[in-house]
Amino acid sequence: MDAITRVRERGIVVLRIAIGWVFLFAGIEKVLALGGKPFSAAGYLQFATMGSWPGTTLEQGQYLNPTHPFWASLGQNAGLISVINVLVVFGEVAIGTALILGLFTRFAAAMGTLMMTFFFIASWDFANGIVNSDAIYAILLVSLGIMGAGKVFGLDAILEKTDFVKKAPVLHYVLG
Repeated sequence: MDAITRVRERGIVVLRIAIGWVFLFAGIEKVLALGGKPFSAAGYLQFATMGSWPGTTLEQGQYLNPTHPFWASLGQNAGLISVINVLVVFGEVAIGTALILGLFTRFAAAMGTLMMTFFFIASWDFANGIVNSDAIYAILLVSLGIMGAGKVFGLDAILEKTDFVKKAPVLHYVLG
């Protein structure tokens, strides 16, 4: 193995663990209520999904995001909010843990990309241009999945050598 390959592998591991930590910490922060109050997605869905555009100020009742009524209706439904709260927290913790361990990395990257895509559409935050943090996280997660980041110093590399995975090649789509 040459020096460039070692540096590339270390970079992949650092990126995988860093993105994993972002997700894991976001989930833990919600579980432990580090913000001072229990987590609820209701406020975000009702009030942070109105959208933004450079140089635009919204008046009361206005919104730019064409999907805002959908997100706001979710935020007003107490039954759905309890499900959404669990999905968000569980998703963040599970995605973060999987990425850090390099376990089911492609599946974790796909689910993280899906989550970030929903956040991107919901927030509709174009005040600083079309590329925001949600888009960057989605792009990074897609990249981690494509490159099989879990095969580099991850548990996926170990799992792929087992007889179980060798007999079920479809698992290669979620590992790596």
